[in-house]
Amino acid sequence: MSTVDISPGLVLQRFTPPLRLADFKLIAFDMDSTLINIECIDEIADAVGKKAEVAAITEATMRGEIKDFKESLRRRVALLEGVPVSALQQVYDERLKLNPGAIELVAACRAAGLKVLLVSGGFTFFANRVKARLGIDFARSNLLDEAAGQLTGRVVEQNWGDICDGAEKRRTLLEVASLMGISPADTIAVGDGANDLPMMGEAGLSVAFHAKPKVREQAMVAINEGGLDRLLEVLTV
Repeated sequence: MSTVDISPGLVLQRFTPPLRLADFKLIAFDMDSTLINIECIDEIADAVGKKAEVAAITEATMRGEIKDFKESLRRRVALLEGVPVSALQQVYDERLKLNPGAIELVAACRAAGLKVLLVSGGFTFFANRVKARLGIDFARSNLLDEAAGQLTGRVVEQNWGDICDGAEKRRTLLEVASLMGISPADTIAVGDGANDLPMMGEAGLSVAFHAKPKVREQAMVAINEGGLDRLLEVLTV
């Protein structure tokens, strides 16, 4: 595979610019560590002193060392039992930040006529707020169960299924593309972890953002330094 470093921290593989952003119709983003700066589940776990334990599972999952994302998520969510629901708002207010370039890239995509999809193995509490904040069109993520003001340690089944894993991310990308009447080749997928690879493999353009080695190797574009808006260096607006 030919690899080209077109500028510091920006690597192209199996992709030769220029292409226009407007040549695409849909862009799908992972959320945690892609659109935002944190892994939300790790920060929630900090409320009960279990951040290190949960973060170790998260890291191994994102590197692809733990293959079953659903089982990994269930293990981690179980450790959140008893966390007050108020801790979610505290994480959002005090720790969650949009990653550099997120506002600029989403705005450029919308201006070029693309629809924007957020598809996350994280949680609706955060995904819905990020969706509203960035003006994103569609979002799919996992719903934490709660009772009496506390998390129960379980994930709620939704009308599309139980857990948004890599297979569900792929299915969601294809479903939204089908509803729009477009080909997967007309889509861009941006992610950082192993569970993003199924949707990235379907997209016309796959983008790794500060990603795990396995993801960087398989992506057409790897942004290893700087913000998300560096994608605009290879896609003309």
